[in-house]
Amino acid sequence: MARSHNPESEDHGIDLAPMLDFVLNLLIFFIITTSFVKQTGAIIDKPTAETAEHRESGNLLIAIKPNGEVWMDRKQVDLRELRPQVEKLHIERPDDTVVIIADKVAPAGQVAKVMDEVRKAGIKDIAISAVPSA
Repeated sequence: MARSHNPESEDHGIDLAPMLDFVLNLLIFFIITTSFVKQTGAIIDKPTAETAEHRESGNLLIAIKPNGEVWMDRKQVDLRELRPQVEKLHIERPDDTVVIIADKVAPAGQVAKVMDEVRKAGIKDIAISAVPSA
């Protein structure tokens, strides 16, 4: 038996275009509104300070652990490698600021050396992270 072709009896199904548009808009909304948290990759016990003030986070975070290790972008960095890496990032983004997150028992000499290397790399806006005392 042959079937006759009747255009009125075709089943078009459900149109998925509006649903896909909605899902795409939701995806874009979540990407835009999500805040990306930058981390140094080291667990640091920050010192407290009475004069500490809230500041927007810097673009480049450098951590100094209690044993003097320097961490940046979740990797341990040798002090001799710090300056070239900071220079490279500074060339790509000249408005960068640096936040040094030093542990409260980190050697002060190591903090000073890190600050020197960052200044030699061309970044003048350096902050040291601290927790405000209650």
